[in-house]
Amino acid sequence: MRLILIFFLTLSTLSIAQNNYPQDYFRSPLDVTLILSGTFAELRSNHFHSGLDIKTQQRVGLNVYASAEGFVSRIKVSHFGYGKALYITHPNGYTTVYAHLNKFSPEIEAYVKKHQYEKESFEIELFPNAEDLKIVKGAVVALSGNTGGSGGPHLHFEIRDKAERPINPMLFGIDIKDSINPLISSIYAYPIDKNSYINKASRKKKLRLIPLKNGDYTVENIEAYGKIGFGIETIDRQNLAANKNGVYNIQTFVNGNKNFELDFKRFSFSETKHINRLIDYEHYKTKKKRIQKLFNQSNPLSLYKDVLNDGILSIKDSTYSVYKIKVGDYKNNNTWATITIKGSKVDAEEVKTNKTTPYYINANETTNLKKGKVSVDFYKDTFYDSFYIDFDVKNDTLLLHKDIIPAKKSFTISYDVSAYSNKDKSKLYIAKLLGYKKFPAYSSTKRKGNILTTRTKTLGEFALATDTIKPTITAHNFKKGQWISNFRYLKLKIDDEGSGVSNYRATVNGKWILMEYDYKTKTLTHDFNDGCITATKNNLKLIVTDNVGNNSTFETMFYRK
Repeated sequence: MRLILIFFLTLSTLSIAQNNYPQDYFRSPLDVTLILSGTFAELRSNHFHSGLDIKTQQRVGLNVYASAEGFVSRIKVSHFGYGKALYITHPNGYTTVYAHLNKFSPEIEAYVKKHQYEKESFEIELFPNAEDLKIVKGAVVALSGNTGGSGGPHLHFEIRDKAERPINPMLFGIDIKDSINPLISSIYAYPIDKNSYINKASRKKKLRLIPLKNGDYTVENIEAYGKIGFGIETIDRQNLAANKNGVYNIQTFVNGNKNFELDFKRFSFSETKHINRLIDYEHYKTKKKRIQKLFNQSNPLSLYKDVLNDGILSIKDSTYSVYKIKVGDYKNNNTWATITIKGSKVDAEEVKTNKTTPYYINANETTNLKKGKVSVDFYKDTFYDSFYIDFDVKNDTLLLHKDIIPAKKSFTISYDVSAYSNKDKSKLYIAKLLGYKKFPAYSSTKRKGNILTTRTKTLGEFALATDTIKPTITAHNFKKGQWISNFRYLKLKIDDEGSGVSNYRATVNGKWILMEYDYKTKTLTHDFNDGCITATKNNLKLIVTDNVGNNSTFETMFYRK
């Protein structure tokens, strides 16, 4: 009897340890069937996704409910990123986040607009006191939207702990219907060093997947020698959506023994940049597909669990090994892939050669590269590995390798523009050259005397670009002299084809008015319900400035009763 009691106590303890998140504390933030367009921690450009993207029936304006009681601890309104975002801190120490909102609830909206008018800025970040905006569970706190960097109407929902680390909301009982196994689309094998090879080659090899009737896979047998690792392309789908989402867990086993795990349960924002070390960055940049490496190469990510020998296999001659990959989603739907490895020490027929150049980046040292009027400063620990870098300057174009090597932190590019006239240099900026046509995309440029600098985390081609063209401004839903008494909104379109819009300022009868900017539609919108326009005859003045200081002024007049 005592043994049985000990068994159940142990089982109970393990259960609590494995599921220590409250299951009935947080309610759903929407009153619709929850269908996801994005899962927690799925792979995104330069970051892991920090919440759930919940579909809003392809429209804006659904009620967004507070998941639990608490107080509004932060409000951020920005052109990009989360757009309009609301943060609610709860008595149990967690914070819920609601992003890409269309509008806040009337009380919160009034609070925000009061501060926007005081600071004369649409973009704003506020940290209300605990007594300012108290919230009860289930209260409508906002309407769903498509603001900021959203690619379509949806609600981005997060749960963060006291350390501001995002945690998968599904761990708190937020339920999504899912009975579909993850899909494996490809598996690659990687020789880790120059003395290792796979199928007589020292380059990575794509392996042939053989689907089984039960949904699992076997993989073509391989011959290998030395230190090798594997990588996988995999996605998950839920029952009610066709979206290709991220998976919840990946584990690998060698001859029945676990040697590696990726657990996408929780992470910190400070480490999310290391996603570019987790994936095969060069493959992503050249093929636009993300291979997750199932071995660790000096990556500090907290997502790694139970890693043995960094997940790397040491294959000896005349041996056989069975390598298994288990891919799972939150609902414990699993897909397996099995690879049989024959150890065979033979001469490699295909040998990978590493390119050398006159320029070498030692990851543990600060390096300055300079040619003509251009210099690049790499600080210690900018990159994960040391490597030979391509570096050249032709006229005002900088060739700085290809963007195939991930950086941990930013480096500085500087241009000496003293040879330009004062008139010309005021219109210069540093641009990243993108795509086949080398489109010049503005890179945030600072000016100090004759030196222009930009900080970036991507290699590639850069150039000095000139912008002498003023932004454009056009009235969108009204005409000069028009009576618009029945209009709720005043809308204008703004654009800049060169360095891009930097800021704008609108006044009516000399008084600043709030205009919301949607960069996706290039639209400025004023809501007459703000109540700041009370005159019958109104003179509108809008000034738009681009990133090198070109500005345009638009003036017109309209009537309202």
